[in-house]
Amino acid sequence: MIAGASGSAAHVCPWWVGYLLASPLRRMIQNPDRILRPYVQPGMRVLDVGSAMGFFTLPMARLVGEQGSVVAVDLQERMIRSLRRRAIKAGLEGRIETRVCASASLGVDDLNGSIDFALAFAVLHEMPDIRSALSSITRTLRTGTYLLIAEPAGHVSREDFGRTLEIASACGLEPAGSPTIRRSHSTLLHKPVP
Repeated sequence: MIAGASGSAAHVCPWWVGYLLASPLRRMIQNPDRILRPYVQPGMRVLDVGSAMGFFTLPMARLVGEQGSVVAVDLQERMIRSLRRRAIKAGLEGRIETRVCASASLGVDDLNGSIDFALAFAVLHEMPDIRSALSSITRTLRTGTYLLIAEPAGHVSREDFGRTLEIASACGLEPAGSPTIRRSHSTLLHKPVP
């Protein structure tokens, strides 16, 4: 995905960086199980926006169990192909639905009101229209459920992250906590019952 809160074009992470992002060494800094376990439970249907090669997708698939599912969305076909191979190798392919989206749309309108938890990790700053992306994600969430946003502190300023949270608020999401994730600005957002 691409860009900033203003909608100006930004940089898409090259597909080969996905190998670094999926590296087991990254677990020492950002352990997916520790980050996700408080929010992802067996039987849930969860959404991973900007899944890349599945650093968070595969652990989420384990956490949702056999009765749950993960929808993994990424802009780059090569990332999604690698995710599919990794899911097969891990025996998790039956729990993961992969989607290649477009830069202008996440392609998740068919999921409206069906997602129990969504994750947008280190991806919103790359999107051309953060408001549109957050609106789409918010629509997928069932009422009473959560979205966890984390952005890399090295790429996204605290001020830009604050603007992203203002957009999230305008989309109807409410702050529900600020989990500590190393090297990241992060927040948990709640979709309240109307």
